[in-house]
Amino acid sequence: MKKSIIVVWMLMSAVLLMAGGNVTPKLSPVADIPAKACKTDKIYVEKDTNLMWQDQAYVDAEDGAYKQERSVGKAGKWRHAENYCRRLDYAGYADWRLPTSDELMHVHRKEGQVFSYFRGEDFWTSTPGVKGKYFVVYPADAYRYEHKIKRSNYIRCVRCLNEGES
Repeated sequence: MKKSIIVVWMLMSAVLLMAGGNVTPKLSPVADIPAKACKTDKIYVEKDTNLMWQDQAYVDAEDGAYKQERSVGKAGKWRHAENYCRRLDYAGYADWRLPTSDELMHVHRKEGQVFSYFRGEDFWTSTPGVKGKYFVVYPADAYRYEHKIKRSNYIRCVRCLNEGES
């Protein structure tokens, strides 16, 4: 009888020790994160050409679409790119379009990186090439190259500034 009481007492003690008892731990306070520390969608205004550029964060799904030759958001095939810009409602404007190769080459030839959100891969343009191809611009060298419209590339839309906008 004594042995069974000791075994039960040891078992109960072990259960209480593992369960932690009825102790409420003190948690450290949560630090406030300022809003400006989070990524926000932006625009880049190119004053010498009077153009406003979409400068929006790229998400994992878009990077995946680029790598897997699919179309999602700001990455995809040429028709998707054209439709994406045409339907874009961003920063309070709905008159976005796919840039020409000259416009995209010009913005990537500027000193430093003008965009907060960029990719080191090709971006679609609205400039047609030969035999159903369109030009893309590679940001690292700011040159244009022809790609088949079935390939997936990144997308950055542009709009013309109206008089009085800055």
